[in-house]
Amino acid sequence: MTSPRRRAEMFISTGRDDRLSAPATGDERSMLVGFLRSQRVTLELKCSGLEAELSRRAVAPSTLSLLGLVRHLADVERRWFRRLMAGQDAPPLFSSEANPDEDFDGAVADPAVVAAAWDAWRTEVAFADAFVADAPDLDLVREDSWRGPVSLRWVLIHMVEEYARHNGHADLLRERIDGAIGV
Repeated sequence: MTSPRRRAEMFISTGRDDRLSAPATGDERSMLVGFLRSQRVTLELKCSGLEAELSRRAVAPSTLSLLGLVRHLADVERRWFRRLMAGQDAPPLFSSEANPDEDFDGAVADPAVVAAAWDAWRTEVAFADAFVADAPDLDLVREDSWRGPVSLRWVLIHMVEEYARHNGHADLLRERIDGAIGV
């Protein structure tokens, strides 16, 4: 007989959980960066141990998948940090005006597609981390065509929210794939 499982348990039951490393005290930048890092680690954790299964869709007709989330979040990181805050000419990697849902639609069970998604995501996360570390302060403001003036502070808060929402999707997707539950 197996013991009952509790949904609120941690996703991993042994070892150190890097999601708990965000500081609970300190300056604002450290706390925001720590919370964002925890959300990013959660995404990686929810996808760990999977390859072909990463492209498995939630339920028809949805195209939502863990791999789609990785591709989507690579583009979101790129949009806010590289394009807006750093002002680089950096079009989305996985979507376009012609196919705005290609980040999800193109998430297929191909090892090259999976590797490209993770490489892009890690590249964009590294860029964002370096940009935030080098920024003079959180009051750095850029003009966004969608939101108007936004600060680096707002972008960091938005990214925590973006990951938190999609990590909720990742919880359900992972449970559907192999029954793994936990926060």
